[in-house]
Amino acid sequence: MRRRQVTIITGDPGQAATGTRIQPFTFGLVGALGVLVALLIGAIVGQLSTVLVYIGIALFLALGLDPIVRWIEKKLPRGAAVAIVVVVVVLAVAGILFAIVPIVVQQITHLIEIAPKTIDDILRSDWYKQLADQYGDSFNKAVNGIADFFKDPGNLGKIGGGLLAVGAGIAGGFTGFTIVLILTLYFMASLRAMKRTAARFVPAYRRPRFTELLEDVSGAVGRYVIGQVSLALINGVLSLIFLSIIGAPLPALLALIAFIGSLIPLVGTLSGSIINSLLCLFVSPVTALIAFVYYLIYMQIEAYVISPRIMSRAVAVPGALVVIAAVAGGALGGVLGALVAIPIAASAIIIIQKVVFPAQDAKLTPPQEAKQS
Repeated sequence: MRRRQVTIITGDPGQAATGTRIQPFTFGLVGALGVLVALLIGAIVGQLSTVLVYIGIALFLALGLDPIVRWIEKKLPRGAAVAIVVVVVVLAVAGILFAIVPIVVQQITHLIEIAPKTIDDILRSDWYKQLADQYGDSFNKAVNGIADFFKDPGNLGKIGGGLLAVGAGIAGGFTGFTIVLILTLYFMASLRAMKRTAARFVPAYRRPRFTELLEDVSGAVGRYVIGQVSLALINGVLSLIFLSIIGAPLPALLALIAFIGSLIPLVGTLSGSIINSLLCLFVSPVTALIAFVYYLIYMQIEAYVISPRIMSRAVAVPGALVVIAAVAGGALGGVLGALVAIPIAASAIIIIQKVVFPAQDAKLTPPQEAKQS
């Protein structure tokens, strides 16, 4: 043992000296190259972040629409089923846009026209005078400064970043929508092939179990997406009807806010309700109070009547996990992260229930192992 150690340490003096000088340099060079490669990969991922977001949204939509495709596939070939679903989705989105966009543009134009008069009416109202008397001149100066800002049409244009920025945003949104639509079409058409390819990365003796688990996860995600969109559609339609009845400002836009908010589980409906109720203050405090009471009642009905009926076939996710997943997803990926956080949590629950727990239950306890030994 000592002889082997002496041979390794001493050896040829020239080789030992050379090794002592080269090995730290080589180690540092390889480490530096590794850091550079990692930075290059990070830069590439950063540059492709928009494309990766498009791919994630398209895959998410494909999984959500796959249950509908399977239902139509019972009577028609899969290609025809995919085409029907895509056409229906495109027509529905186009119908919503053509129905809402002109109304929103008209109402925003009307709101800009009546904004100075509305602000003057608020400043002359009794409840404002009570607040002004209670909080003094500083409150009056702050409100008057805000009122002067909004009375200037030029400032209203600057809020949106100008017509050029708005037009560029609309063009970019349309381009992104087109890319997502095309990717969704391809993903829906080749979803089975993608699953078979994914299964080939698993050893052959585990493929049946992996395929079954993959089908369960994709099915749960699809059912969850359809259920959440259904809840959001109900909230949006009812909001449009009720807000139009009470004379809320921009009811079509507020209904769209309610729809988008309801796509985010648990916290989205509450957030959209608070935003819509606050925007109703532009009409009057009474209108805002009526809207708040309506949304308070609706959230109770949704939580205890509508949601259990629609989401009964989806994977049940505990309420605490819903909050944690939605907040974590929103912090990591914004609105998109909050949207996909709950299906990811549902998939994790399926994997834990069908993989982790059975593996733990199959293990023998120490007393049983001792008896068998």
